[in-house]
Amino acid sequence: MVLVGLGEEFDAESGLRQMPGYGPGKEILLDAGSGSLLPAWQELFRGEAGISVSAELGILAGLLEGKNYFVVSVSVNGEIADTPWRSGRLVMPCGSALSVQCDGSCERNLNKAEQTQRRMLQGQLRQWREKVLLGEGGRGPEGLGICPVCGKRMEFNNVYCPHYDENGYLQDWNNYMKWLQGTLNRKLVVLELGVGMQFPSVIRFPFEKAAYFNNQARFYRVHEKLYQITEELGAKGAGIAKNAIDWLQNLC
Repeated sequence: MVLVGLGEEFDAESGLRQMPGYGPGKEILLDAGSGSLLPAWQELFRGEAGISVSAELGILAGLLEGKNYFVVSVSVNGEIADTPWRSGRLVMPCGSALSVQCDGSCERNLNKAEQTQRRMLQGQLRQWREKVLLGEGGRGPEGLGICPVCGKRMEFNNVYCPHYDENGYLQDWNNYMKWLQGTLNRKLVVLELGVGMQFPSVIRFPFEKAAYFNNQARFYRVHEKLYQITEELGAKGAGIAKNAIDWLQNLC
């Protein structure tokens, strides 16, 4: 059995931070309560820089084919959901920009984001970026508009939304919990890729616990900076000081 954790390195922010306007724009979005737009903001910059992690995720999915695995992601990169994982074997508890919710949690909650909606927002973000570069970003872009039912603001369904509706991932999370229970006393490889300390209670700490209590587990942590593993897990695996995306590129 293979337990895989995908972390913030798959948002590819290490490259985005060097691009003009990205950092200031991110700060404005978070400070203005428009943080749910952050995955779309990242997507805009990744697209213009030609940065994609689809090939690396495809390599991983290929290596896992035929195995009993589950993937948990704290990255909000929608490319992760587009990867051909086995059906029902992915949970993204931090969400992404693939679904929308109403800030008032009315009956219009949790709909799949339409392509026209996402394209419109990308154009809006491009225009707003010009204002950010001039120091005129204000309180952020207009966003996804207003809910036609209750009049509240529409948001992307992710952890940066002020009133995040967790129902978007709970069924997948319940499936993951059932799968995890089945790893006890089974041979288990725990593969933690690019997971930092932004949401340690989702992957880092539970993955360490799963490996610690399983005598047949092997634990591998790959991260550019936070690759160290605990002394208790030292005999069961290794920490690899490498960016997880680069590490996947070198596997094949």
